[in-house]
Amino acid sequence: MNIKSLLLGSAAALIAVSGARAADAVVVAEPEPAEYVKICDVYGAGYFYLPGTETCLRIGGYVRYDAGLGDVGSLDGRKTTDVRDGDVQNTWKKNARFTLKTWTGQETELGTLKTYTETRFNFPNGGPTATTLNFAWIQLGGLRVGMDDSVYDSFIGYAGSVLQDTIVPYGIKNTNLISYYFDAGSGFSGVASLEEGSGATGTIDSYVPHLVGGVKYKQDWGAITGVVAYDSNYEEVAGKVRLDVNVTKELSLFVMGGYGTDKHLLDPSNALPAGGRGFYKPWGGTWAVWGGGTYKFNAKTAFNLQASADQDKNYALAANIAYTIVPGYTITTEIDYDHFGHFDDGTPFGNFTKADKKNSVGSIVRFQRSF
Repeated sequence: MNIKSLLLGSAAALIAVSGARAADAVVVAEPEPAEYVKICDVYGAGYFYLPGTETCLRIGGYVRYDAGLGDVGSLDGRKTTDVRDGDVQNTWKKNARFTLKTWTGQETELGTLKTYTETRFNFPNGGPTATTLNFAWIQLGGLRVGMDDSVYDSFIGYAGSVLQDTIVPYGIKNTNLISYYFDAGSGFSGVASLEEGSGATGTIDSYVPHLVGGVKYKQDWGAITGVVAYDSNYEEVAGKVRLDVNVTKELSLFVMGGYGTDKHLLDPSNALPAGGRGFYKPWGGTWAVWGGGTYKFNAKTAFNLQASADQDKNYALAANIAYTIVPGYTITTEIDYDHFGHFDDGTPFGNFTKADKKNSVGSIVRFQRSF
């Protein structure tokens, strides 16, 4: 072996060893599979699967800006001289609101498991900002538990599509509840609910809940709905019936009537407080009626009208035009009129006190971006 052969052999050995070590040192890991968000179309538009689960989630809400003027220009359906507001309006009354909503859905062996939450952030004239949790419920199959609107209101419907539909009030009350919804087929459905109520005079003061039940028959032409409620505090009964009719593709009409027992009419010191207004009978006297409709001029423009009255000779009329500038962004301009007949003793419960004017006019404009 000569020197040249020795050097060449040594070099080859070093290269082989270095190559082997280099191969051992470089380990290319397999990439983890990317987990993309998948669309869930089981429960409607806007849902997506939470990664790694079978739960579908939807996030939505709206941003709203209201400006009201006049005597009935309050932004929550009450007169601006209502003592509960602590505010007598002498100028524009404005309110900005951001509402965040969440929905979830998942199929289980016991039926669909759903949840819904709604949180509102309000900034009225001069502040301060107020944050409220308005809905937080869980539903498995037909059984719902949590915080919701009373089914006395949600099952039968929220009167018309005007902004101030409660000048003569019919409800819209939050409550903790346990309710059960059932579908009997052929357009028939029903609900039964145990409710705690809310407010100083509406919440139960014992272990006996308020009782609410309702039935509905719905077809392409419209629907007939009825609800009845038993107030366990005051042992009073109230009910509402409603007829919805789809006259044409453009025109829809409704009429709703309410009736409730009222021991206060026989004995002002007995039973329901504040002139007989209760959690399920917030109107004056024993009966009240609401009616109105919507006419769609085209895909962007709709006219809404509602009239209402109760036994205490309180009357109201509201009308607006809602114009959708682009999908998701609507401007609504409304004018409202009310006439107040019989007044109660001024207790701040219902919509009315003796401080109210006999006849009032006001208006409101709303800008709303929904998503």
